[in-house]
Amino acid sequence: MALDNVREVSLSRTAMKAEMLDAETELKLAYAWRDDRDEAALHRLITAYMRLAVSMASKFKRYGAPMNDLIQEAGLGLMKAADKFDPDRGVRFSTYAIWWIKASIQDYVMRNWSMVRTGSTSSQKSLFFNLRRVQARLERESEAVGEKLDKHQLRQMISTEIGVPIHDVEMMEGRLSGSDYSLNATQTTEDEGREWIEALEDDSAQAAETVEHSHDTEQLRSWLLSAMNALNERERFIVRERKLRDEPRTLESLGQELSLSKERVRQLEAAAFTKMRKSLENQSREVHHFLA
Repeated sequence: MALDNVREVSLSRTAMKAEMLDAETELKLAYAWRDDRDEAALHRLITAYMRLAVSMASKFKRYGAPMNDLIQEAGLGLMKAADKFDPDRGVRFSTYAIWWIKASIQDYVMRNWSMVRTGSTSSQKSLFFNLRRVQARLERESEAVGEKLDKHQLRQMISTEIGVPIHDVEMMEGRLSGSDYSLNATQTTEDEGREWIEALEDDSAQAAETVEHSHDTEQLRSWLLSAMNALNERERFIVRERKLRDEPRTLESLGQELSLSKERVRQLEAAAFTKMRKSLENQSREVHHFLA
């Protein structure tokens, strides 16, 4: 924790010491990167606006994420903005960068604040970041005219303003009102320190299944190699080119290379598969399980 604080202070101080760019210099750097892919110009542009990234990152501290991580995410958004910025649009880079920085930080918060309690759709994302602000404003406005909104009225107004179903508002209120719990926290003192994560079901393949799959794969590979060896060189070539390539070749291209007609290549391919099937069937009765 102490180390994180040191890094946070270091990043903030470095950002604040960066040069302030005027509009003309900013445009020159943007053109140099867009037209000439001048990395030095890109670095200078990004460094100059890191103070903006740090400033925006600080606005998201209330979500409980480490400030250092927020600054790094803001920096990623800033780099994306610098890479995509078009100086011919006639807007300042800072105006353009704000959207990318904010989007990067919000995505990070949504991924890490609490995967259990937050949503991932665009409407839920908007609700997550705007619910408390809109709620506070509506309550202030109602108090100013001497009215008191009940919970249902307030939720209905929030639903209308943000553009989400009232059910989503109710769900998000419940999620935001709870507390974050670590999966590494112990369940009870009677469970001898057993953590919550130990109670989660493991959906991955078990050891026995993994060994069985590995054995079957190796056995099938051995059978197929043996069946391939039963073919002549031309038949093996056709099978490899037609079935064992990431991008299988066409009958026509093989025919041109082998000086054969497309129909003749098809016949050779069919004959090769027939030979392979017979070879496989003669090796073991277990092969029938794979060929069925």
